[in-house]
Amino acid sequence: MADASSILVIRRRYLGDVVLLGSVLRNLRLHWPQGRITVLTEAAYASVLTMNPDVDAALTFPRSTGDWLGFIGKLRRARFTHVIDYDNTNRSAFITRLTGAAHRTTYAREGVPFHGRWAYTTTVPVANAFYDSQPITETCLAVLSAFNVPVVSREVRLVPAAKDVAWAAQIAPGPAQGGVARRVLIHPGSRSVFRLWPAERFAAVCDLLQDRLGVQVILVAGPAERALVQSIKQHAQSHLVAIEEALSIGRFAALAARCGVMLCHDSGPMHVAAAAGARVVGLYSSQNATTWAPAGEGHVVLQTPLPCACIGDAAPTPCVKDDSYRSYCVRMLSVELVFESLAKVLTEKVSG
Repeated sequence: MADASSILVIRRRYLGDVVLLGSVLRNLRLHWPQGRITVLTEAAYASVLTMNPDVDAALTFPRSTGDWLGFIGKLRRARFTHVIDYDNTNRSAFITRLTGAAHRTTYAREGVPFHGRWAYTTTVPVANAFYDSQPITETCLAVLSAFNVPVVSREVRLVPAAKDVAWAAQIAPGPAQGGVARRVLIHPGSRSVFRLWPAERFAAVCDLLQDRLGVQVILVAGPAERALVQSIKQHAQSHLVAIEEALSIGRFAALAARCGVMLCHDSGPMHVAAAAGARVVGLYSSQNATTWAPAGEGHVVLQTPLPCACIGDAAPTPCVKDDSYRSYCVRMLSVELVFESLAKVLTEKVSG
């Protein structure tokens, strides 16, 4: 085990995918305690990596043609010894080869076009049966075998900065997580309108949480989701605290950790919250909930049995069979099921 190693991990996007690299980064750090670990990602997700204690540096993809010369210079000066490419696109293969690292790997998924075989010194085959039946973190960890890195941890962890923790304490004062002042953070947004649980149902759950359990509810959403938050507030009978400003990923992680429990769709923020220490109740449509479940223990994944019966006239537009980005299966989940799941998680946190 040589600690002179310098490792580059490539994962361009998205938020959840970058967060879920955590278990890979943990095992790399345990194997090379004095090695240097760099992650190459898009600029929008670089701040996530500042919360991962196993990462030494974040490198971002060049945004324009003019940025490439300086970027290539950084790659060469870094003198990487090992590269793991989790994207396997033509561009990421090209970058992998440009590093000049002696050891370069990626995974080759069954039936998926493979790019730039010439760029890698080894590849790890991944069968569809494995990919579809395991969390995505297991696929990522399997690639470590190319460098004989043992898998001794499956931890995915984010540690918010002290300034973000202090901000969260001001937003939600009082005991954190399992204390007397119980809270639920709700993030009602999604990149796909097909995967949105209706606003009136979020509102009903908010009312039940406050009326039956005395739980403080905090809504969080970005500027693009203000209309959704306003709709929830209009349908709710109880007072809701809503944070509609654009939060940094660090502030969001700190707030999720402070609240301790979060209700949301399958999304990048869900993975951030879970990695920061919150227990998640996740609302899923027809996507593979095994592959994309939140990492860690104590989370609840809610999904109607699949294939589900079409919701028919209740759907805003027709569903598209076998397309999880264009189906409304999440609307099959009832208010009662979601509330009962949250109540159970809250009870377990207090008793634990």
